[in-house]
Amino acid sequence: MQRNPSLARSRVTGRWIIGVLAGCLAFGGLGSACTKKSSTENQDSKTASADSGQGTLQVGLVLDKGGKDDKSFNTAAWEGTQRAVRELGVKVKDVEAPDDAAFEPAIRTFAERGLPLVISVGFAQADALKKVAPQFPNTKFAIVDAEVDAPNVASLMFAEHEGSYLVGYLAGLASTSKTVGFVGGMETALIRRFLVAYEAGARAANPQVKVLHNFVGINMTAWANPTRGKELALTQIGQGADIIFQAAGASGLGVFDAIADTKGKSVFGIGVDANQNWIKPGKIITSMLKRVDVAVFDVIREVATQKFVPGVRSFGLKDKGVDYAVDEHNQKLIEPHQAKLEKLREDIVAGRVEVPDYYVQMKAKPKK
Repeated sequence: MQRNPSLARSRVTGRWIIGVLAGCLAFGGLGSACTKKSSTENQDSKTASADSGQGTLQVGLVLDKGGKDDKSFNTAAWEGTQRAVRELGVKVKDVEAPDDAAFEPAIRTFAERGLPLVISVGFAQADALKKVAPQFPNTKFAIVDAEVDAPNVASLMFAEHEGSYLVGYLAGLASTSKTVGFVGGMETALIRRFLVAYEAGARAANPQVKVLHNFVGINMTAWANPTRGKELALTQIGQGADIIFQAAGASGLGVFDAIADTKGKSVFGIGVDANQNWIKPGKIITSMLKRVDVAVFDVIREVATQKFVPGVRSFGLKDKGVDYAVDEHNQKLIEPHQAKLEKLREDIVAGRVEVPDYYVQMKAKPKK
């Protein structure tokens, strides 16, 4: 499942995007300036209009900062849409929102233009979708990583804690320094869910292991700051970490740079969401897969075949909605530990190993 490192996107300022989205609302349309077009659309400018497909399903994709070439979370969603382009013949329009304020106008603009399906990628879009979805009952919506209770919304949720526990266990097994690291994007409940399970998995493999952790930032720029990601990783390496798991979007690419630049030490990274093993071959011991691509494709197919069902869908180890990646880039690195990982997977699925879930912990905390 190798990713294309050359995927490009246009760069625009956040102020420009917000202004254009507002203009789209005012004029009731999505012109070429209102969203960055997929390569499929560019090949046929005659069908660029959202409502001119003559039966072709139009899909709107709203991404956060970092865009479709973050080689992680957004890229996985984008690849799901591109599979739908190839297999189902749909047309995709995408927009990258620079901050939280841009989510609602982006979602609303797609819905006003009459796109049958609008997909919001990321938990930060939940509040915007809660406002927009009830106003467009004939439009289908989907959101990744958040639950929005509405009769026209599918919520695509993942058991990140299961996959994070598994790669944490690998880190505990493989670490020779008995110190491992974690670099998250924003300090949110979702990223804490990754961290808590990763830490528990590492300590299940080695009770003496030390787990370092840092977060890149406090707003959406945390997902697109590889310079800061690299700084944090170098600090952890300086403190003895020899394996670092990153859950930081495009900022995680800086973590990989730090690992690759480290001389005289055996330091390895763990990728997230997409298979990132190829980014620094031989330096990424595995990637915690989160099959956003499959979930996005499935919901597009449902709408295309008029079988859309609203509500929460959950993806975990049992159905390989989360997993760890093995390919030619990491086979030799992971091979000594793979039998133990597979046994642990079986135990988690069978319920013999209970994985701590930060979401459950939050709900169990007494209210002050």
